[in-house]
Amino acid sequence: MKSQILRAFTLIAVSAMVFAIFSMILAPAPARAQAALQDEDCAKCHEQQPADVSAAGEAHQDVSCQECHEGHRPTSPNNIPECSNCHDGETHFELEGCLSCHTNPHTPLKISLGKDITKPCLTCHTEQNEKLQASKSKHTALFCSNCHDEHGKIPECLNCHKPHAETMTQADCGKCHQAHMPTVVEYTEATKNQDCGACHDKAEQLLAASTTKHQTKACVFCHKQKHKTLATCDSCHGTPHPEGILNKFPKCGDCHKIAHDLNNWPKAAPAPARKK
Repeated sequence: MKSQILRAFTLIAVSAMVFAIFSMILAPAPARAQAALQDEDCAKCHEQQPADVSAAGEAHQDVSCQECHEGHRPTSPNNIPECSNCHDGETHFELEGCLSCHTNPHTPLKISLGKDITKPCLTCHTEQNEKLQASKSKHTALFCSNCHDEHGKIPECLNCHKPHAETMTQADCGKCHQAHMPTVVEYTEATKNQDCGACHDKAEQLLAASTTKHQTKACVFCHKQKHKTLATCDSCHGTPHPEGILNKFPKCGDCHKIAHDLNNWPKAAPAPARKK
């Protein structure tokens, strides 16, 4: 009887041991923690994109691949983000078709412009538009891309406009003209007479040949700061003559001719010789 009981306990113990062993064998292995992807991992397949970001990514250099591309296909079928996910809060970011200008999001400031573009430009470049509208000219009617066919490119005026004089260069244009307000001509006190003479050649030549004190004055001494500013004689000379003379000759030029050719009246022809 005892031997039967002992065999029964032994059988139960062996069965329990076998069950435990099979349970361990058949149990699934514990899941391993998945390692987080690094940008270096992405570059193993996607070589060009990280290289672009490194070379000209601008603010995108501070963003990891995974911050934009959440997941990977096929488990994440739409892992190309919308620009508006990050870029918002400004009028420019409300424009549609970002990639029409920013063709490569990995080099966002390498911008390709199409033809006849103005509206997208004005969402950033408001100051330039204010000038164009405040002083309308032929430039106002142009598309921004007519002059700026590449983003950030400032063209030379001489690409379209003939210089006032053969000696003038692009640097001379900016002394008087602003590209977005070209007809508002302003200049500094350092402007040389030869710059004015590029357009006003006759006045410059007369002034240079004058034998009066006016010959020593720069054009901008009388025509101060803004084009077409005309000084009056009394602003320098006060009232040099008695009231009676001024009443009879109210215009200074009646006696003194023009300011650029002061007092240079043609000499009277000699009287014909008398016949003997």
